Amino acid sequence: MVLANSHVPVLLKEVVEFAQPKPGDVILDGTLGLAGHAKALLMEAGPHGRLIGLDADPAALALARDGLEQLSDSVLLVEANFRHMKEVIEDLGFNQVNCILLDLGMSTMQLQSPGRGFSFQRDEQLDMRFSPQQRITASDIVNTCPEQAIADIIFQYGEEPQSRRIARHIVANRPITSTGQLAGIVASAIGRRGRVHPATRVFQALRIAVNDELVALKDTLPQAVELLSPGGRLAVISFHSLEDRIVKEYFSVESRGCVCPPEAPFCICDHVATLRVLTRRPVRPTPDEISKNPASRSARLRVAIKI
Repeated sequence: MVLANSHVPVLLKEVVEFAQPKPGDVILDGTLGLAGHAKALLMEAGPHGRLIGLDADPAALALARDGLEQLSDSVLLVEANFRHMKEVIEDLGFNQVNCILLDLGMSTMQLQSPGRGFSFQRDEQLDMRFSPQQRITASDIVNTCPEQAIADIIFQYGEEPQSRRIARHIVANRPITSTGQLAGIVASAIGRRGRVHPATRVFQALRIAVNDELVALKDTLPQAVELLSPGGRLAVISFHSLEDRIVKEYFSVESRGCVCPPEAPFCICDHVATLRVLTRRPVRPTPDEISKNPASRSARLRVAIKI
């Protein structure tokens, strides 16, 4: 198990600078993890600030609770996926919050924790669930889904051009019981390609499918904007192009008035802009941060303010 004090929050300085929490603000971290970002934001909000932290992973939540123990009077932690944030916030008795952070994808803690099945660095059971309450595992997908469905998952969520060949080899080698076996099957299907293990995209795709990550993100963004107070800020850190594209497109639409097609003779959509985008291009980690924390290299931060 990775200890909380070994956690290095990605783009921490940039998140705090863009989020600009003020004294007394209510902060919602929808992906609490080990609470590195959340703690820094809460410190900016001062003794009268409040932090609401959500995480679907009870192991991460337990570590975050330990790390936030000295601030416990200002903290409310809930085991929940961020796609349920509106329901959670209302159940807690809040109408609005001033700052929302989403740090998407998988944490280093989850990747390195034994028994979770996120990595092929250890040979263990195929799982990949963020929450033990979820029913579907990676093992279920590779062992029960039709070949075409597996190929679609690998292509859509892993952007793997040889998805059909990989899916064919997966089906031909069922049952698949471990991460090491799956990684070996992928490698035998398409061979080694440079320094990156050929199973990397496949494992990403399965993790996204197991946790319904992209649909959850699409469900969450409108809730986040609804929950923000006027002038409140939404910050989203993504780690691959699929997530970043969803955030970029949502911010683009919500920062415009009319969203009718160009050929429309006049506006019939009645759409009203809800956001002003603060990051015209995504903020990336500096070379210095990448050298100290290589896991940050693909991080992209986008921030918008509610009008």
